[in-house]
Amino acid sequence: MNKRPLSVTLLSLLILAAGVFGLVYHSTELNLRHPFQTDVLLVCLLRVLAIVGGVFMLRGSNWARWLTLAWIASHVIISAFHSMSEVAAHGVLLAMYAFFLLRPPAAQYFRRSTTEAA
Repeated sequence: MNKRPLSVTLLSLLILAAGVFGLVYHSTELNLRHPFQTDVLLVCLLRVLAIVGGVFMLRGSNWARWLTLAWIASHVIISAFHSMSEVAAHGVLLAMYAFFLLRPPAAQYFRRSTTEAA
């Protein structure tokens, strides 16, 4: 049995919570009479991707690790249109996720999960 590193568990739960809370928060902005006039559907889709990434990282899927890193990287890019403090905050989160998800214990966990599934 392959034990999941604590860092993977905590980061998975963090991204899962961000997805759930963000989806609940942004779904209140959805106007069903004009659903395509705002970016709410795109924002909700991005939140669903966070939920999927968090759940499947807990299950040991390697692709979910990369989805999560891409999700956070997209936030760094998106926040560049807002303020430098948002870019810095998302950049720190990206660095933190990359550091813990690309370290040998996490890489071994995701590699074993992939080979066990085959």
